[in-house]
Order: sequence, then C-alpha cells, then structure tokens
Amino acid sequence: MTDRLEIDGLLHRLYAARLRGDLEAVCQSFSDDAVFRIAGAGQITPVFNTAHGVDQYRPLLNVMIKAFKLSDQAILSILIDGMKAAVHWQARVYSRITGTTVLTELIDLVEVRDARIVSYIEFFVPRA
Repeated sequence: MTDRLEIDGLLHRLYAARLRGDLEAVCQSFSDDAVFRIAGAGQITPVFNTAHGVDQYRPLLNVMIKAFKLSDQAILSILIDGMKAAVHWQARVYSRITGTTVLTELIDLVEVRDARIVSYIEFFVPRA
C-alpha cells in the first residue's frame, strides 16, 4: 500500500525530473498502463491530448520535454486524499518552437496505484 508520504515523494520526484528534462525519470513515475491527459489554453489554440499506456505516453512526454523547457518551477500546493492527489504548480515555460517564455499555471489530478501513477490529467493556462 502506498501512503501519503510515498505519494508526496513520488510527486516531488516527478516534478523535479520534469524540471531537469529527464524523460527516463519522468516515465519511471508512471505505470506501464497509465493514462496521461493534457488539456489547456495554448497561446494560439487549445491543447488536448490523451495517451494510453507507455507506448503512447512516452513519445508524448518526449516531445513535451524537447519542445518546452521549464524554469522557476514552484509547487504551490499538494492535496492528497487516499490514492488521489491534486497539485497546483507554476513554471516559466520556454518554447523551443516559438522562442518565447510564458509563466504558466498548472493543476494536475493524479491517481496512484502500487507506488506509480496510473492516471494523470494536467490542466494549464499561460499567463499574459
């Protein structure tokens, strides 16, 4: 069984790995059958993507890590209830595509089983 401290540690390791751009460490946080969803208001158009299982989420995470560099990351709050968690965080997101940096606010809804993430939904809004 995974307890509150283990989930908190898992989440902090995940966000540290994302900040470093460490694809391997990010993927180790997820179960092989995890569902990864991302939805947000992009600067030009809305963004929505869903990946089921490692064969789909690994390439998606790879593209995200290559295209967007995070800095000034701050976890604002983590709420843990049983095997579910909500994380409110922000970071400066540098787009290697457009060359711009935007302060972005994010909320992630996470479900954990056997000390790994089985469901991850990320909502984001870039600040002007």
